[in-house]
This record gives sequence, structure tokens and C-alpha cells, in this order.
Amino acid sequence: MLSDKLSLRMGQALLGLALATWLLMGLGSATRVMNAGLSCPDWPLCYGAIVPSQQMNLQVFLEWFHRMVASGVGLATLVLMGFAWLKRQALPTWLPWGLSWAFVLVLTQGILGGLTVTELLRFDIVTAHLGTGLLFFATLLTLGLLIWTRAGSKDSILPLRLGEGPFSVSYLPWLGLGAVLLVYVQSLLGALVASQWALHQCFAAGELCWVMNSHLLGVAPATLGVLAVAVATGLRRKRIPRLLKFLGHGSVGLLLAQVGIGVLTYHYRLQVEPLTVAHQMMGAALLACLLGFTVLAWRMRTQGEEGQWMAMTAEMTGE
Repeated sequence: MLSDKLSLRMGQALLGLALATWLLMGLGSATRVMNAGLSCPDWPLCYGAIVPSQQMNLQVFLEWFHRMVASGVGLATLVLMGFAWLKRQALPTWLPWGLSWAFVLVLTQGILGGLTVTELLRFDIVTAHLGTGLLFFATLLTLGLLIWTRAGSKDSILPLRLGEGPFSVSYLPWLGLGAVLLVYVQSLLGALVASQWALHQCFAAGELCWVMNSHLLGVAPATLGVLAVAVATGLRRKRIPRLLKFLGHGSVGLLLAQVGIGVLTYHYRLQVEPLTVAHQMMGAALLACLLGFTVLAWRMRTQGEEGQWMAMTAEMTGE
């Protein structure tokens, strides 16, 4: 009982940290579109101070606040990792290792953040910075969902009993994983467009159009991946739990919103900053929705297999 309660609390903490990371990515996007990435010319301090009060303006504040929030997320990850190792006897063996991986990612993310400043926003470093941030976000979300569903608390909105057997829905986790990978790759292509200002370069000088076009072409496979998840959810709607149906069908709504925002962003040529920020945050939300679907579908499948194995064992032993 104590182990379940601890697992539930860890799941809540991890999901809360994932939400903070999602907001942090939005803040980072706002910093970039406001041309504030180099507003603090040094790193890790800003104008040689923890709080650059004399130089403070909107751009400096965005960069400084982005660093402060990122430091807080990194510190929270370190605390959770230490706590997981301290309480490892009462937690799943994979959780301390998973949090150690998350800490490696957030540490790498911090180093890449520093390099974006010292290397003057070099596009490959900026792209790696966003890609690592998404990977860290996905890791927190995966760990949080796994440990929370494992707890099996009555207060949890994530049910443990997720289905009637593994065979009719065994392909759902793989469909979800495929969609996750396609959306992640599409996000990296979007990061390349953003880090090189490819849209502006293409319209102004006819350069880097291939970068922009690769992102536009990437919409097709990502869309097909999401639609495959939605169709499979509809076909199995009577055999899967409500939350899984919500995530499977909700991914289509997020996809439509993301495409709509992307069209507007393209139409206004990145001149409306809130649209650009919303485009990145909506993409991360879509990734989170698909990842949640994948994790819960995998839990449903493994629990179905465990149930069948227990029933078979009981039948063979006559219990």
C-alpha cells in the first residue's frame, strides 16, 4: 500500500515536471522568435550577474527567465532522481535508471543551451537543443505514466485494468509508437526551419527552400501516422478504455489545430510571434498525446498477457 502511494506521488511529480517542461519549451520558442537568444551575451550568468537588473528589458528578461526556469527543471530532475535511488526498494527497479537517463538529458540540454550562446545560435546546436528538449519531455511523460498506472490508485484517472486481452489490440502500441516517431522527426525538421530562418531565406533570396520544403513534405507521413492511430481507435472503440479512446481521437483534433496554425504561420511569414510559439507548443502537445496513447496501449497489452498467463497457470495447476 505504501509502495503504491509512493508510486502515485512519483507519477504526479513526474507529470507535473513534464508540464513545466512543456511550458519551458514555449518560453524558449518565445525567446527565439523575439530575437532574444543572445540578449544575455555570456553564460551561465547574464551580463556577469545572476539578475541583470541594470540591463533588464523584455528581450533580456525572456532569455534570463528561460534560463532560470530551465535551471529549476534541472534541479527538480536531480531531486527526483536522488529520491528514486534513495527509495529504490519501494519503487520499480527501472524508475531510478529512467530518472538517471532523464537527468543525463537535462544536463545535455543545459550544455547545449550554453553552446547556443557561445556559438552565436549556430543552427545545428539550436536544432539539437530543441530535439533534446523534446526527448527529455517525452522521457518524463513516459516515466510518469508508467509509474502512475502501476500504482493502481482509486484516485488515479489512469486505470490499471485496460482491456479484454492482448490479441485484438496488440498492434495499437506499435501504431502509436510509429506516429510518435513520425511526429518527432517532423518536429526536428521544423526546428531546422526555425534555426536557419529558412522561411525568410526562401522568400527573400530563394535560399534554403529545400529545408522549408522538407518540413512541408513531412506533414504527410506525420498526418498518416496520426490518422492510423485514430482509425485503429475507432475500430477497437468497444474493447479499449475511455481514456485511450480520448487520446486516440484527441490526437486528430490536435493535428488539425497544428496544421491550421502552421498554415497561418506560413501565410504571415512568421511575422505573428504568438502563432509561431503556438505552433511549437501544439506540436509538443500532439507528441505528448500520441506518447500517452502508446504507453497506455502498451500497459493494456502487457496486462492482458499477464492475465492470460495467470489464468493458464491456474488451469494447469487446478487452482
